[in-house]
Parts: sequence; C-alpha cells; structure tokens
Amino acid sequence: MTVDGQLPRWEVFKQDASSKAHAAVGSVHAADAEHALLMARSVFARRPSAVSLWLAPRWAVHEFTREQLAEALATPGTQLAAPMRYRVFIKSSDRRSMAAYEHRGEVVASGTSAALRAATPDELPLGMWLVEDAAVIASAPADAEAWFAPASDKRYKQQSEYAVSVKRHPATREGT
Repeated sequence: MTVDGQLPRWEVFKQDASSKAHAAVGSVHAADAEHALLMARSVFARRPSAVSLWLAPRWAVHEFTREQLAEALATPGTQLAAPMRYRVFIKSSDRRSMAAYEHRGEVVASGTSAALRAATPDELPLGMWLVEDAAVIASAPADAEAWFAPASDKRYKQQSEYAVSVKRHPATREGT
C-alpha cells in the first residue's frame, strides 16, 4: 500500500491488433504484477479488441511534455553505471479519439537524458514516455486466444440501445 492507502498504480498499454503499436489506454491500481495484469484485462480488454497488454508500475514511467523535452535536450545529462533499455512512447496528437501515447520503439541508454537524446525525433512531439523495460510485464502470446478471443464476440451497446420506460406516478398525471 502507498501512503495514501491506495494500491500501487500501473500504466496499461494495449495492442488492438498485431499490425498496430501498443498504446497507453489508462491505469489500474493493483497489489502486484499478476493482479495488475488481471485488472487491466478486465478493465481494458473485456469488450474492445486486443491481442496484447503491457503494464509498467508508475514509478518506471518517465514522462516529458514538449517543453520538458526541449529543456532536457538542452541540458547535459548524468550517466548511470550500466545502460538500461527503455520503451519509447510518443504523443503526437491532442485528439481524444486517438491514443495519447503510442509505442515507437526502444532505446538502450545510460540514463533518461541519454535515452531522450536517442529517442527524440527531429520535430519535438507533444510528449514522450520512457518506460523502463525491466519493469514491464506483459500478457503471454501463448495466452492471447484464451485471454482476448472470448471478448471478440461481445457486441458493445451504446446507452441509447437500451429500452427505457418511464413510469409516471399517478399523482403526476395531467389535470390532477
């Protein structure tokens, strides 16, 4: 448990199809990695299509806005003793209908400053997440059929598709 009494927070990245990149879809609170993976499946892959889930504890996600990227790229960074692998997620649009952060690859660097330099494209994106690869847990490819296929035949219904009947109380009839 954290100081505020909540379980640790895990960021969730979902892959809708094998031809698409993983994208950040939200977060869950869970006691451990296995619990987080089950919660993420229940929340984010119950009805929509999915073929894979990645999760990372929030502490392993280094988040940068466009302004922070510019500042970090202009400042010399510190070096770690050993290089680390980071998964790079980039935010390229503010449109809500699009995933905010999409996986764009991986870099190996000796610290987040070096990783930013290696991962930042020529044109600064709106934001970037560097996720420590060693902290990422993933759904197993062998389990994809059992985990995600049952949800594919469940049609999502819009609220307007549910019939709603309004019953009036007898005292509210017109003329009374």
